[in-house]
Amino acid sequence: MNLQTPPMGWNSWNTFGSNISDDLVLGTAHAMKEKGYLDAGYRYVVIDDCWSLKERDAQGRLVPDPEKFPRGMKALAEDIHALGLRFGMYSCAGVQTCAGYPSSYDHEFEDARTFAEWGVDFLKYDFCNFPRSGDGKNRYATMSMALKATGRDILFSACNWGTDEPWKWMKSLGAHMYRSTGDIQDNFKSFTTIARSQLDKFCMSGANCFNDIDMLTVGMYGKGHVALGEACTDADYRTQFALWCMLGAPLMLGGDVRSMRPEAENLVLNPRLLRINQDTEGRPPFPVYQGHVANRDYDPADGRSWHVFQDSGLSLFKHLSDHEFAVGYFNFAPKRGEIPFIFADAGLPWGSGMGLRLTDAFTGEDLGVHRDYYNPMVGPHDCRVLLARFAPC
Repeated sequence: MNLQTPPMGWNSWNTFGSNISDDLVLGTAHAMKEKGYLDAGYRYVVIDDCWSLKERDAQGRLVPDPEKFPRGMKALAEDIHALGLRFGMYSCAGVQTCAGYPSSYDHEFEDARTFAEWGVDFLKYDFCNFPRSGDGKNRYATMSMALKATGRDILFSACNWGTDEPWKWMKSLGAHMYRSTGDIQDNFKSFTTIARSQLDKFCMSGANCFNDIDMLTVGMYGKGHVALGEACTDADYRTQFALWCMLGAPLMLGGDVRSMRPEAENLVLNPRLLRINQDTEGRPPFPVYQGHVANRDYDPADGRSWHVFQDSGLSLFKHLSDHEFAVGYFNFAPKRGEIPFIFADAGLPWGSGMGLRLTDAFTGEDLGVHRDYYNPMVGPHDCRVLLARFAPC
């Protein structure tokens, strides 16, 4: 498998948890086809934990729960393939999955053959209930080899939560993406903490092995399996999706795409943001500003007109193909404020004689040519993302 850009798709866990079924998964696949998700690049439909019976059969094979999946997985995979989508499933490197179902420790080759026979194209491989005596790296290597031995192209999504610094070794073991953090929750603190923790790790993410900072919660609005804490706003979701796109992380949707609100659907289908994420050069961004957010608005509650929020501002600069660039401004503060980007910090000082023509990636608006700096005001918990091209000045 030659995977040049971050995988895109949908996973059942964030919204539905154990409440999964053939009807849900196939209905989601139809929605992805009909609503334009497939055309936008979302190709994988992935069933997470809780799909099997609690025991293997007499031959030691995994058995789909006949109440949830009465037709079995092969028929479901064929229907998903007929829509032009790819089919994904879940297992775990431990002796049981995170929800207590049979898992693949010491069953790697047998399970890989089963998945291949069913027509699986993607395997999310978790790390719960792993024996203390076991070697985690070796077991991920074993499943990688087992998948390849089937002769089928199966994307290997290694989900070990960042244990033992997987960004240093997962690519060498054959994984195509690797989880580098703990589980996401549908709240602002969770997803911003996850993304910011990996800013200095994405330099080790790229073609054929991408840093996975977990499935997106965009569009959940406080409903679903990982809806813990204060529900996210549209601004929160703009920030989440923009961070994932700027970082070049896999885009695995976790909301219910069958009934996504227009604001969330338009966000995850935005062609300019997706182009940033799927850029063929696959370069990570680098921070050109990390620091405080200054708010100069008058606040009648305390009579002051100046607020400074420490460590709440971030601007990222990303090289794209065809001499294009992306700039992301992120305000993690609870009030609007100015986020700076001095062009010299990206290698474009005044003396270059060059400026940047800026385009708003959310709206497509031409913002004109700017030289030396561009420091927009950004709303609370919100962001701006700009596309940039050279412009002589």
